[in-house]
Amino acid sequence: IRVGTIINAEKVEKSNKLLKLIVDFGEKIGTRQILSGIASSFEPEDLINKQTTFVLNLETRKMMGLESQGMLFAMDDSEEKTILFAPSKPVENGLAAC
Repeated sequence: IRVGTIINAEKVEKSNKLLKLIVDFGEKIGTRQILSGIASSFEPEDLINKQTTFVLNLETRKMMGLESQGMLFAMDDSEEKTILFAPSKPVENGLAAC
C-alpha cells in the first residue's frame, strides 16, 4: 500500500462506474494510471490534489479498453458511500504503509 496524490481524474467514456485517475507516487515510482469504480461517489474534479492510498503490487488489468496499474484502497460505509483511506497529514508520495 502506497500513498499517492491524484493529479488528474476523469470519467471513463461509456462507463457509469469508472474514473480514470493519474496518480503521482514520487520520483522512485513515478505516475500511474489507475481505474476505480468510484464515479457514483465522487466527481472527478473533487479528487484532484487528494492524497490517498493505493495497492500497487498487482498485475496490470484492462477495463473498458484502458490499462489500470494499481487499485485505489477504499471502503464503503453503511450508506454505501465510498470513503478514501488517507494519511492524517500530508506525506511524501510513494511512502509505503507499515
